[in-house]
Amino acid sequence: MIQQNLLQMIQAEKVEWKTLGEVCQIKKGKQLNKTELKDQGLYPAYNGGKGHSGYTDNFNVEADTIIISQGGASAGFVNFIKVPFWANAHCYYVLPHSNIINRYLYHFLKNNERSFMDSQYGAGIPALSQSALEKVAIPIPPLETQQKIVKILDKMTKLEATLEATLEAELSQRRRQYEYYRNALLDFDNRGGGVIAKLYPDCLKDVAWKTLGEVGVLIRGNGMQKKDFTEIGVPAVHYGQIYTHYGTFAAETKSFVSPELAKRLKKAQYGDVLIAGTSENVEDVMTPVGWLGGEIVFSGDMFVFRPSKELNTKYLTYMLQTEKFQKFKEKYAQGTKVIRVKSENFLKFEIPIPPLEIQAKIVAILDQFDTLTQSISDGLPCEIALRRRQYEYYREQLLNFAPAA
Repeated sequence: MIQQNLLQMIQAEKVEWKTLGEVCQIKKGKQLNKTELKDQGLYPAYNGGKGHSGYTDNFNVEADTIIISQGGASAGFVNFIKVPFWANAHCYYVLPHSNIINRYLYHFLKNNERSFMDSQYGAGIPALSQSALEKVAIPIPPLETQQKIVKILDKMTKLEATLEATLEAELSQRRRQYEYYRNALLDFDNRGGGVIAKLYPDCLKDVAWKTLGEVGVLIRGNGMQKKDFTEIGVPAVHYGQIYTHYGTFAAETKSFVSPELAKRLKKAQYGDVLIAGTSENVEDVMTPVGWLGGEIVFSGDMFVFRPSKELNTKYLTYMLQTEKFQKFKEKYAQGTKVIRVKSENFLKFEIPIPPLEIQAKIVAILDQFDTLTQSISDGLPCEIALRRRQYEYYREQLLNFAPAA
């Protein structure tokens, strides 16, 4: 990492403190007509979000420019755009004067990103004031020192990005590998049995094919919103938590509701499968979570499937994660902004039902894969977060000049 003597030498430099308004121009982008925004085009368009909102065939800002989100939940987010782009109305772009290096200014602004985001104002759509930005004080060391800081932080940024991409690629590969084996183990299509036929050839003659409607009961949730959550009380699950908080199986809830409200809500019990009734995309709608805990209550826009005794809950949960079920959802999904699959269509899904002992053996194999994948899923983001904190620590130290007297 950074040599201590170099860090001390940089911090000991005499700096001049100025406001951002004195060392750069902060300009606001121009509204782009929606008809000019496309899925494909020559230049990305930024409109206050952390990523671009589409493409256009024109640009109004040159490459290698700092932007700051002006409005929305991400107001205050700092980015550096390396290509020509269109800055939309909710996007500030920053043009430094000759006494400050562009990348030095970027690293300083990025280091202050959290304070910018905490400075949002407005009861409706949050926003960041340009006048407040222009008053922020910034240390201006000699250009040579700025260049040294930029060289170090650019290198660390690149190392962090490379590591993050490598770890995310590793995680993606492991997930694909797991999904491949899960699909293969549960592939009874064409009554051929796939991998399972090789592992347990005698089981195929005892496999029954039935629809979900023939092997269980689907219960629709009622009531309960996020505002109903309490610190303690009756364990509860909200539909949106299924694809954002829980994994394949769960035994404890994240949330609770009052006993009074719980009396009016539908209940789930051990062995049920919790299912998200709605989502913003086909991938998440009807996401299953095998429930392995005690009695809980659950929200509307959510279902509970209670399987019959011929079905292992874990086996069914894994079956509802397969590629075959994903294609089934794509066939029956309805809606644009809010995606649903009608309950009567969900109950048409046909699954193979081998003997319970074979279901248990399949589950045991998939449990091992699920545990391994979950371990990687938990571990790699922690590693990424650790490296990010390490980079942020050194950035803070390199930009930690003595305040003006």
